[in-house]
Amino acid sequence: MKMIKLACALSIGAALSACGASDVVTRDAPFEAPAPISFSQKDVEAVAQPGATRTVRTVSTQQQQPRTILPEAILRQINVAQINVRVPTSLRVSEANRYYPGGDIVWREDPMGNRHAQVSKIMHDAMAAGTSGFNGPVPVILDVEVVRFHALSEKARYTVGGVHHIVFKMVLRDARTGEFLSEPRRIESDLEAFGGQQAISAEARGLTQKVRISGHLAEVIRQEMTEPDGFKNASLGFYQLVNRL
Repeated sequence: MKMIKLACALSIGAALSACGASDVVTRDAPFEAPAPISFSQKDVEAVAQPGATRTVRTVSTQQQQPRTILPEAILRQINVAQINVRVPTSLRVSEANRYYPGGDIVWREDPMGNRHAQVSKIMHDAMAAGTSGFNGPVPVILDVEVVRFHALSEKARYTVGGVHHIVFKMVLRDARTGEFLSEPRRIESDLEAFGGQQAISAEARGLTQKVRISGHLAEVIRQEMTEPDGFKNASLGFYQLVNRL
C-alpha cells in the first residue's frame, strides 16, 4: 500500500472517531478474531529475504534498508484496539525432557495441558503490554501468528541453559475496514535462557521464564513498530545457531 493512501485512510478514521462513539472491539475483548488473518508463505517471502538481517548484532552481516512499520506521524494517531493471536494446531508440541527437544512448541512453566492455548495467552498478553503506549484516536488490529515458541526443557533449564527462540508473523489492519495497513512480517526474537544456579537465582527474584519471555516480547513488538530498523535480534552464539538448524 502506498504510504500516502495509508495516511489518508488513517486521517479519515481519526476524523470519524472524533465525530461519534465507536463500537470497535476494545483491547480487553477476547483475542480470537471472527475471521483471523491467514499468513501464506508467499506473504512472508515478500518481506523477509532468507539470510537477511537488520544489524551487525545478528549472525549474518547482510543489511536491509531502514524501515518502520508505520511513520512516526501515523503511529501517534493509532491505538491497538484488538489483538488476534493464532497458534496453528499444526505446530508440534514436545514434552521430551532432553537438552534440545524437537518440535515447534517447547513450554514447561505452565501445568501440563493445552500448550497451544498457553502459548497463545503469553503472546497475547505480551503484545498488549508492548502496544499499550499507542493512544491515538484511530483503532487498528494487530494480527499475530506463531511460527515457533521454543523455551527450555527441565533438563536444559537446570543445567546448561540456552536460548528462548520465538518466531512469529504479524500484520496491522484497519479496525473498521479490515484493510491491511502494513505488509506481513516474519520476526525472529531470541532471548538468553538462564540455566543452572543462574536460573534458580532468577526464579527466587520472580524472574521466571514466563516473566522474562513476556517482557522480551513486549519490547520486541514495541521496537518492531517504532524503530527505523525494526527489532534487532541479538547474537547469542552456539545455542542460537542450533535453533536455526
